[in-house]
Amino acid sequence: MSIRVENLNAWFGDHQVLQNISLQAVDKEVLALIGPSGCGKSTFLRCLNRLHEETPGATSEGSIMIGEENINDRRIDSVAVRRKVGMVFQKPVPFPGLTIFENTVAGLRLSGVRDKTTLKTEAELALQKAALWDEVKDKLDAPGTSLSGGQQQRLCIARALAIHPPILLLDEPTSALDPISTAGIEDLIKQLKKTVTIIIVTHNMQQAQRVADTTAFFYLGKLIEIGKTEQIFKSPQKTETQKYIAGRFG
Repeated sequence: MSIRVENLNAWFGDHQVLQNISLQAVDKEVLALIGPSGCGKSTFLRCLNRLHEETPGATSEGSIMIGEENINDRRIDSVAVRRKVGMVFQKPVPFPGLTIFENTVAGLRLSGVRDKTTLKTEAELALQKAALWDEVKDKLDAPGTSLSGGQQQRLCIARALAIHPPILLLDEPTSALDPISTAGIEDLIKQLKKTVTIIIVTHNMQQAQRVADTTAFFYLGKLIEIGKTEQIFKSPQKTETQKYIAGRFG
């Protein structure tokens, strides 16, 4: 499912952090957001599933269209939005005190699913999608926190996938991982885009080139340039993009 953003502005109190952002993430493709720290990438991502508004004093305006629905309309329940737009954060955050199985189905339980057979089936499916099932199928009752860093991140991805969101947001999902785990997550992203639209924030420009179909460059709260990933990295049109990719700032 595609997501179309038009004239999105966002503030923390009086400080404007996003200025008139308009872009589209295409169905079943990977959109990478690149740019220096503090340029608004993560704020933009958090706007896409209404997490931005959970910060005291944070506001936004503009449209975020999924199909014909503007999910930035405050009349729409934010919890319902998050069933459509899953999110995985920079640091793996398995829920403490919960088993691998209970971590995987936490979102389903919050959605009211109680049938044990359904939960078991959906947990297995989500863990398979996250390429984790073979590693944990014999220890589903072990704590989620007992897994390695890379496994914990895949568990968080499985938890997000269990409610079948058509759109998945990844906020620097490999920045805390070792190279082997990073490669595993990147392979997973390539598999997941067959069924899910993915938007990933990354500081790793090589990673953007490896996994993204389209890349958007943010700077000082503005969308400077967006295009096919190969074009952005080989022949950027904007001076700011050229300088950033060349390593002259950021």
